[in-house]
Amino acid sequence: MDFSLIVPCHNEAESLPAFYQAVRNTFDTAGLEYEIIFIDDGSQDGTLDTLKRLTAEDGTIKPAATIVSFSRNFGKEAGIYAGLQHATGTMLGIIDADMQQDPAISLDMLRFLQENPGFDCVAAVQEQRKENAVLRGFKSAFYKMFNRMGTIDIPENASDFRVFRNYVAEALLSMPENHRFSKGLFAWVGFRTHTITYRPNERLAGTTNWSFGGLMKYALGGIMSFSTKPLRMAMWMGGLVSVAAAIYLVVVVFETIFARNAQPGYPTLVCLILLFGGIQIFLMGIIGEYLGRTYIEGKHRPIYVAREVVQIGGLPESAAPAPAPESQN
Repeated sequence: MDFSLIVPCHNEAESLPAFYQAVRNTFDTAGLEYEIIFIDDGSQDGTLDTLKRLTAEDGTIKPAATIVSFSRNFGKEAGIYAGLQHATGTMLGIIDADMQQDPAISLDMLRFLQENPGFDCVAAVQEQRKENAVLRGFKSAFYKMFNRMGTIDIPENASDFRVFRNYVAEALLSMPENHRFSKGLFAWVGFRTHTITYRPNERLAGTTNWSFGGLMKYALGGIMSFSTKPLRMAMWMGGLVSVAAAIYLVVVVFETIFARNAQPGYPTLVCLILLFGGIQIFLMGIIGEYLGRTYIEGKHRPIYVAREVVQIGGLPESAAPAPAPESQN
């Protein structure tokens, strides 16, 4: 197989017919043997039935397709991981099904890799995000913070929209961690990456599955997955607070003994208790996040559980990858 296109889907039944047709219009005449890996991430709107209808063998020539249906919603990161496991192409691509990312750009990225063997991956970066100023500001701050705190750099406005060689996929699969942050994983494995910019289209149907709280949780997880600096910051904060407390203690003793200015001190005492109590809880929260992640990873639970895997056309059974069992690491 020349190319495998991985498409994570969550409640995308309305967008899928137009997306599938756009993929076929782009790749059917490209002279490539390609397949589409659809991941139904626990959708509740008939996404799975739509995928089966679109890819069904009905006498017409259609591209090979694999549909991996999750037992529940495991998230886009799990969907990408499942797609990497089931792909058989020498080149792989990741794209969303909401039509904000043009399949023709995937073909352009694929052609670039074919013409430039010195590169291993092409990553698409949004030229301008179509979001409100507050959300854009938070995302910009996240990328700056991530690059300063981590040991790797990711470009601002980076996305999972990219095309890469199969050995890049093998490197990603060699890291079966539960708390996945693909943008960081692509940067961590290295390889020579060419970056392009693109303008996202308007979403064809439905609404985004990302809430502000979900994005904040995702961003926090990304930082904690690739940096221990929050723990180091907690240590320094504790040290600074201890120094400040020691200085204040000296001031209080001086005023009491030499200035004869002893105060009842009740308001001061309450403020200090609240201040130090809040700082301690905050620092314990940081440590707790890391401990919680260690606890989850230590369980070695599968990244996703597949309820159903459907393969349409493509390689003969003897050459195809083994069907996914009920759970995959």
